[in-house]
Amino acid sequence: STFDVAVVGAGIVGLASARELIRRHPSLAFAVLEKEKELAHHQSGHNSGVIHSGIYYTPGSLKAKLCVQGAALCYEYCDQKGIPYRQCGKLIVAVEHDEIPRLKALYERGLQNNVRGLKLIGPKEIQAKEPFCKGLMALDSPYTGIVDYKQVAQSYAEDFQEAGGTILTDFEVTNMEMAKESPSESEDGLKYPVVVRNSK
Repeated sequence: STFDVAVVGAGIVGLASARELIRRHPSLAFAVLEKEKELAHHQSGHNSGVIHSGIYYTPGSLKAKLCVQGAALCYEYCDQKGIPYRQCGKLIVAVEHDEIPRLKALYERGLQNNVRGLKLIGPKEIQAKEPFCKGLMALDSPYTGIVDYKQVAQSYAEDFQEAGGTILTDFEVTNMEMAKESPSESEDGLKYPVVVRNSK
């Protein structure tokens, strides 16, 4: 098979990249190559599933910006595709007095990163939100959530295939090499193609 672009690895990063590329360049032929028999078989299917809000990253950093934007886009995508998620929120709790300044610093960092809905709460509000938790103060992050990222990855794969992309599973890439330039009379007309080989 001949493709213009091949993405190696059908985890969530590979599938999201392939999905975005085919949307930007619909006239090109795309393939995703995956060594396993199923998609998102490794880290993408075995992570915590947290939709992070962006509290921890350095203000103004690309990580902070992408995390905050990414969380909003993740919820939007899940809503569009009917993928279940829980916006359960998160409490970061100070249980000792010397932890309070660090908690307040995290709060300020989160505000600088434009994290939605952040607030500092006291012991009674902590107990009201989580009866099994006790603390002196907590940072309440209501837009933190959880989702099954394997399901999100599967949905990206469906989007990719609906746009004309090809996914080849059980295709373990063992080698990539430059081939000789195609002869001028050849049908594919490729110049300097990359040959991607699997174990078979």
